[in-house]
Amino acid sequence: MVLSELPSSEYNPFYQTYVMALGEVELIEELKRGKSTFLSLFEEIPEEKLNYAYAEGKWSLAEALVHMIDTERIFQYRALCIARNDKTPLPGFDQDTYVPYSNADNRSKSDLIEEYKAVRDSTISLFDSFDEEAIKRIGVASGSKMSVRALGFIICGHQAHHVRIFRERYLA
Repeated sequence: MVLSELPSSEYNPFYQTYVMALGEVELIEELKRGKSTFLSLFEEIPEEKLNYAYAEGKWSLAEALVHMIDTERIFQYRALCIARNDKTPLPGFDQDTYVPYSNADNRSKSDLIEEYKAVRDSTISLFDSFDEEAIKRIGVASGSKMSVRALGFIICGHQAHHVRIFRERYLA
């Protein structure tokens, strides 16, 4: 499944930024490559910089990472429900209400990395298990049509978006 096979009608236009952050990629390969790339970047971040925020009111690096993990978990769950043909409309989530309760700034770098790896490995396993029919299935999430494959590419693009922000605003 490559990105050029994903019609924009299978996701809310809000997610276009994430999808466009990718270029022409194959979904499973990008999930794996993204894991490797992200781990390489995160390994270079000193432990003492985890609580750094580039501006007043912005998330710390640790909070941004937990946000990425939370979002991937939620999108993974949405993909599972839709792939299994659950017709229940799936709710949205407010990322800004999740972060203050994440305890991110009290966690170690190694703990955050281990959680990220567990979630990404689970995402890879889940998407690797979908057949052609399941990956194209469409449901409703956050009040909009959403396909399983769109969720996979959005997970990848969401991470690419945050990696760019890490490099430009946190690590520059």
